Parts: sequence; structure tokens; C-alpha cells
Amino acid sequence: MFGPETPVLDSNKGILDNKRNKIALSESEKPSVTVRLKRGAWEVEITTREDRVQQAVESVLAGMASKEPVLVEPQDQGSGERRGETSRSVITSMWKEGWFSTPRSLSEVHEEMSRRGYHYDRTAVSHTLVDLVREGSLFRDGSMRNYRYVQKYPFKGQPGTS
Repeated sequence: MFGPETPVLDSNKGILDNKRNKIALSESEKPSVTVRLKRGAWEVEITTREDRVQQAVESVLAGMASKEPVLVEPQDQGSGERRGETSRSVITSMWKEGWFSTPRSLSEVHEEMSRRGYHYDRTAVSHTLVDLVREGSLFRDGSMRNYRYVQKYPFKGQPGTS
């Protein structure tokens, strides 16, 4: 499970598995107690002999206090959070809302996405718009570096459409 390159955590021969945030003890020590600690964004599982539980917990808590956690607690998706949104999904939702009912430039699209809290590189936005043009959702008019994007047809779920 652990290779020779895995660092030794402390003198009681505990080994830290960074992928799982677990401390495993050497085979010579027979683990008998497992304790899970959660403090802020940190969650740690300790497995040790019963007579070393207090020492292990104090050691872990002292380590937690000395460093700021890097992990971020997950939040509920229903709280208006915008995790995992691609530029394509943002632009598609703007199209569904009817935002492209009037011709829009790349700059306008980029600014509107930023206003909504999505900060993508202009080239990513441009590539997404080109993909939607190729698929037939949007129409592109104008000349190079001066294109305007407009919806070819309204979204079917939009009010006032059939």
C-alpha cells in the first residue's frame, strides 16, 4: 500500500497517505482504534493502538493549528453556486434566455459573462461562439474581427414560442 518513498510522519512510525489524509502504522504495531477528526476544512482519520490515541489526536490537532488548511468545504449546489460551468454552458443559457435576440459582438458576450461572474479567456469565448455557429444555434454576421452573433431561432422553452 505504501512505498519506501512515503515520508515518516513522526517517531511512532506513522506514515501519512496524502491521497486519503490517513495515518497508517507499521505492521509491527497492531492497530486497534480508529478515530476520525473533522476541524474546519480538515478531515483526518487516525488508526492506532488504544494506549496511543490521546498522543496521536494531540499531535494531529497541533499540526492542524499550525497551518491553514488548503482544502475547501463543498457547498450545496442549490445555493446559487456556479461550480463546473463551462463557457459553452454559460453561453447556451444566455441563448436560452434570449440574450442573443439582438446581434452581439464578442466583446459584449465576454463582458456579459464577466458581469454574471464567469471569467473566461476571450479566445475560449470566441471558440465557443464559433462552435455554436457551426452547430446552427447562432448566426454570425460581419467581417473578421468585427463579427456579430445572433440567435438563429429562439429557444423552444422560451415564453411566447411554440
